[in-house]
Amino acid sequence: MKVLLITYYWPPAGGPGVQRWLKFVKYFSEFGIEPIVYIPKNPTYPLTDESLFKDIPKGVRIIEHPIFEPYRFAEVFSKNESKTISKGIIAKDNKQSLIQKLLLYIRGNFFIPDARKFWVGPSVKFLSKYIEDNNINTIITTGPPHSVHLIGKELKDKLDLSWIADFRDPWTTIGYHNKLKLTKRSIDKHKALEKHVLNTVDHITVTSYTTKEEFTEITNKPISVITNGYDTEKVSDIQLDTKFTVSHIGSLLSGRNPEKLWKVLYDLTEENTDFAKDFRLRLVGAVSEDVLSSIKEAGLSIFLENKGYVSHKEAIEIQRSSQVLLLVEINSEETKCIIPGKLFEYMISGRPILAVGPKGADISKLIKETNSGHFFEFQEYSEMKKVILECFRKFQEGNLITETKGIEKYSRRALTKEMSSLLKRFNK
Repeated sequence: MKVLLITYYWPPAGGPGVQRWLKFVKYFSEFGIEPIVYIPKNPTYPLTDESLFKDIPKGVRIIEHPIFEPYRFAEVFSKNESKTISKGIIAKDNKQSLIQKLLLYIRGNFFIPDARKFWVGPSVKFLSKYIEDNNINTIITTGPPHSVHLIGKELKDKLDLSWIADFRDPWTTIGYHNKLKLTKRSIDKHKALEKHVLNTVDHITVTSYTTKEEFTEITNKPISVITNGYDTEKVSDIQLDTKFTVSHIGSLLSGRNPEKLWKVLYDLTEENTDFAKDFRLRLVGAVSEDVLSSIKEAGLSIFLENKGYVSHKEAIEIQRSSQVLLLVEINSEETKCIIPGKLFEYMISGRPILAVGPKGADISKLIKETNSGHFFEFQEYSEMKKVILECFRKFQEGNLITETKGIEKYSRRALTKEMSSLLKRFNK
């Protein structure tokens, strides 16, 4: 069965956005699916990772078409500000420069649904002929960027085909939307586009249960939850760190700033000499200045190891060598639905997870279900301190481990089998 995948993120793009469909494509052939991947020819990726090319199966057809990227023009105002915004790192309102405020207003109100909107028209024109010439009956769009779904909508309007829209993140309730200086008119336009897509598509896939509930209020179309997952990574034997490393892998945006956790960690260094001697806070990936400032103000700078962005392979190695893995989600109602892909990689690493997020977050259910660690709300102090101290005690005794359960269903191969079954049901 042939399916056409339309995606903006593809190697050499780095970061979590590329992982989901790269892994589906990796295993599709085992389940009778022949993917054809459509990507931009000249994209502006905020992060790159050449190591991900190894996961693209030999013989997979990849077709490209040029894209106009306005971020290149935004660099005329400020290259650093443009790159920062494209990575999703947005400072708090009172710390934004005039240029950043201007760029956010332009991005939010002149590029709806996003800055990749100029790829829609050329892609529809190019793909209409390609789909007919190659006898393709099923297409998949994956967003963000949600402008990719507009390609699917227009192709669905023009051609007799089945369309599945995959939402790695929600649309109008995504965490950064309220920072884009949106006017009421722009908000209404986003909601209208979202509603039109959700009611035109044949089937919707989402990565979290909360997003499914949210979309159910907008459409009667069928919705399936197919989460992100973990892959079996080939890495050499990894030795655990000799220090008590608490590692966060991935972007730490301004909204992901667990100030209460920094307070807990600082108090432990003040109250426990052994903890102060062995503790290290390791951050891997893009980190906002707001977060770094909070860590400094909390008195943790001397314990901080800020590594910046690393390849996916190195990130996996760091996960498996760390004593404890830290997961932080933005503390808002809108982000309860976010289940980051790294959660599943954390699970398979065998290291205990300390997660901080909003009340009722989907990640709390998964962590409890799999016995993979502990979840805390942002303002918890006593319980957070108690658990971290217990982890440190086990570290000192040499038995800091976690015994996960039921995580096999989150393997990339198992999830691809589920996605393949769905595709075959909707194939015309």
